[in-house]
Amino acid sequence: MDDDGRGPGPRPEGGGDTNADRRPPEPLPYEGVWRFTAPSVDASVPQARHAVRDLLARQGVPASDDLVQGLLLIVSELVTNVVRHAALLSPMLAVEVAVGAEWVRVSVEDNHPYRPTALEADHAQTGGRGLLLVTEITKEAGGVYDVEHTATGGKVIWAALPLKPAP
Repeated sequence: MDDDGRGPGPRPEGGGDTNADRRPPEPLPYEGVWRFTAPSVDASVPQARHAVRDLLARQGVPASDDLVQGLLLIVSELVTNVVRHAALLSPMLAVEVAVGAEWVRVSVEDNHPYRPTALEADHAQTGGRGLLLVTEITKEAGGVYDVEHTATGGKVIWAALPLKPAP
């Protein structure tokens, strides 16, 4: 049975093969997908972070402070990477927030074709650790992270974290 993103919890028994059994459950008030675009400039980093924070609060997403802070750091790092490394080929970027009953996913899309790699930065450097941070935050929260190519030749980098802390 398809769980419509609601997890492996118990299901009602009986009922047979009625249309009511096949109807997907109503979404929770905070579920949905929101997308916005911004220019690939430095000012877009705090703007994206604030937009995501405000969206989560406005929708009433039941996320812990630690989860929200992790998501905001992920958004900041991914938008910063676009600004620093992809702006020439991608003058605009897109940020998407998707919230399900048990998870929240943030993604950043740009038009640069190359897949980023996490680099080991020299301890004296002040930057270069963005993807390492994204990977560690995601792993610590029990989430998943990936990079996918888009139909237009760019890429989307996303991280999905569970709303409830990992055991």
